[in-house]
Amino acid sequence: MMGYGVTILMMTATPLAMAAYSHGLDHTAFVIQWHTLAMFAPAFFTGSLIHRFGVLNVMLFGLVLLAGCVVAALAGVDLGQFWFGLVALGLGWNFTFIGASTLLTEAYLPAERAKVQAANDLLVFGSVATASLLSGALIDYFDWQVVNYFAIPFLLAAGAAIMWLSTFRRAVHSTAGTANVMTGEIVPFCENDNRGAGPRS
Repeated sequence: MMGYGVTILMMTATPLAMAAYSHGLDHTAFVIQWHTLAMFAPAFFTGSLIHRFGVLNVMLFGLVLLAGCVVAALAGVDLGQFWFGLVALGLGWNFTFIGASTLLTEAYLPAERAKVQAANDLLVFGSVATASLLSGALIDYFDWQVVNYFAIPFLLAAGAAIMWLSTFRRAVHSTAGTANVMTGEIVPFCENDNRGAGPRS
């Protein structure tokens, strides 16, 4: 939810910011084309990265990329900085969104699937709509830099949540077995379980 919201916040404001800093439509189209490619092209191998390195590590790397977008945007307003920022934004969205979707499948019992997914969709796309509306307002009343600063607390909150979950999972996995908190069943810990936080061998 945080990654998607930050992505929409930045992506929606970028064409407006580029126009404000005298970039032509050709520059804007170039940046958005690369951003779109960065969003969807990694989907061919993101699942493999999650299996190899762990879902939380992939999500954390996605947040680093989203933070890289903010850094690039605050560093300047040249075409290269817009390009780098939006490519990092697209990659960060892919890793955080697919990672979060993977985590969601572990958060409910089969009977709860419809309700949990519906609630998740409401939260995610509600945040997307809010970010889209806020983006235009922030850049209209303030400027491009304020849009970027506004994203930072959400990235920090998402990073803190991932680190907490990683710590919790490692504590659980350090025991002889992993407790299934939904059923109370004790299941053996498997190193190749893609739910773990650490790298896979």
